[in-house]
Amino acid sequence: MRNPARFPLKEGLHSRQAHADLPEQAIYEREVGREGFFGPASHIHHKHPPTGWVEWEGELRPRAMDLNQLNELAIARSPFSAPVILHNAHCQYRFWHCNEPMTELARNADGDDLLFVHRGQGELFCDYGHMSVSEGDYIVIPRATMWRLTPETPMQLLMIEATDDSYQLPEKGMVGQHAVFDPAMLEYPRINDTFLAQQDENTWRVDVKRHQRLSRITYPFNPLDAQGWHGDLTVMKINWRDIRPLMSHRYHLPPSAHTTFVAKRFVICTFVPRPIESDPGALKVPFYHSNDDFDEVLFYHAGDFFSRDNIEAGMVTFHPAGFTHGPHPKAFAAGQAHAKTFTDEVAVMLDTRDALQATAAAESVENPDYVYSWRG
Repeated sequence: MRNPARFPLKEGLHSRQAHADLPEQAIYEREVGREGFFGPASHIHHKHPPTGWVEWEGELRPRAMDLNQLNELAIARSPFSAPVILHNAHCQYRFWHCNEPMTELARNADGDDLLFVHRGQGELFCDYGHMSVSEGDYIVIPRATMWRLTPETPMQLLMIEATDDSYQLPEKGMVGQHAVFDPAMLEYPRINDTFLAQQDENTWRVDVKRHQRLSRITYPFNPLDAQGWHGDLTVMKINWRDIRPLMSHRYHLPPSAHTTFVAKRFVICTFVPRPIESDPGALKVPFYHSNDDFDEVLFYHAGDFFSRDNIEAGMVTFHPAGFTHGPHPKAFAAGQAHAKTFTDEVAVMLDTRDALQATAAAESVENPDYVYSWRG
């Protein structure tokens, strides 16, 4: 057993409570933490914003990609043909336009898939039956499940693979199992008339991805021919509108409080509309932080992204571990002035313990000036 040494020390100007009642001479608080907000941490109070750099050289930099500009590259009949944006050994991060009904089934033998429906709606058919899916839905597809989508309107989907892993729900600790969302809110596919009606004796093919390579299996019938099932493994979905965020009017909670799904080497968090902290001394925007054990990726789905300037729905920011990041100057000033009482943003965050690599597809839609967007 290992237990890190923890003894709270104090030096110079500081607040007694993190993220609240900051000293007027050093209002720029930076959290230096380990283990993604769960480990040892110190709070350093600065005279200048920790993001106030004027020049940046080298590959390690904050990046922003506009996935709206992928256009034809993102359109694919198979999810496995959609462009990979970011990846490591434990995760693949894709953006997929599904405009036409899938004519082949998909089966990912490399790990669970998480789909987030950014735009559109349609019907999902899988081993476990049928369910309708629409904008704002998270859909967890267990490893090696056969499935296909039939869009009713063109769909745009964020697709995150837990490579050689599975998605689970986070421990909710002292707030109890019904906090954030009650597990009863989770929905699953049904063996209904719509599912039974799609069963036929035509030739169907299944694209199987294993070791990041595709194989194809051909059947003389539709293999989604289940007549029933029982058990506790299935496809499941929940909409961001069903998430009831943890809040404190006196303290800005860390991103980890908004965790929705967990894998062994990364977490998925969801930021949804909520009241902004009302206590006069509480920080009103995300705090500057050096989270040096995780890479941070944010996909912006809808609303006004209160900690960022010039960010629109369909964009992604990527902040690798190794430098401080935090709110843009206008957002920080608005927080100091208590300019907003409510945030209406919806965003999906991926925090990975292992370094992510950006692909050529990501670089093709990158804004090279994003690194200097903190200049003020």
